[in-house]
Amino acid sequence: MTHSLRHTSIASPLGDLLAVRDDVGLTHLYLPSGRHPRVAPAGSVADAGAFDDVRDQLAQYFAGERTEFDLPLHATGTRFQHTVWDALVAIPHGETRSYGQLAAEIGSPGASRAVGLANGQNPVSIVVPCHRVIGANGSLTGYGGGLPAKKWLLAHEAQRSGLFADA
Repeated sequence: MTHSLRHTSIASPLGDLLAVRDDVGLTHLYLPSGRHPRVAPAGSVADAGAFDDVRDQLAQYFAGERTEFDLPLHATGTRFQHTVWDALVAIPHGETRSYGQLAAEIGSPGASRAVGLANGQNPVSIVVPCHRVIGANGSLTGYGGGLPAKKWLLAHEAQRSGLFADA
């Protein structure tokens, strides 16, 4: 079954985010910077009104009033990717995990590289918090939205959680 795609731009402290959804839920949320320029998918229709829930929850997150999202998601990926993405959502606000820790948490302790690849393919950034995954030595490793955005998100969450972060 084909679902109609809609998109909009949502202002954030990191710049304008590109949000895409279908009839089921949010399919993509892209930061304005990073590895690949983000453009609305071919055939999608601009529809700002279809994203009120996303806009409201992101505004609450950026204001420090929300630590978890409650949005319908419809990200496309493999079973393994979905397992990793589900594990990302389970990382508490203001905390981080290494790729190895995340691999162990999903029952695949030797799969830290595969976890890293799945993490990098997360199409719903911020809502599915792939920014909370760091290197085993505590370093900020790659991030699809760019390392400055990852650093900002981690510092924002640490500040709002009452924790200290060197991010």
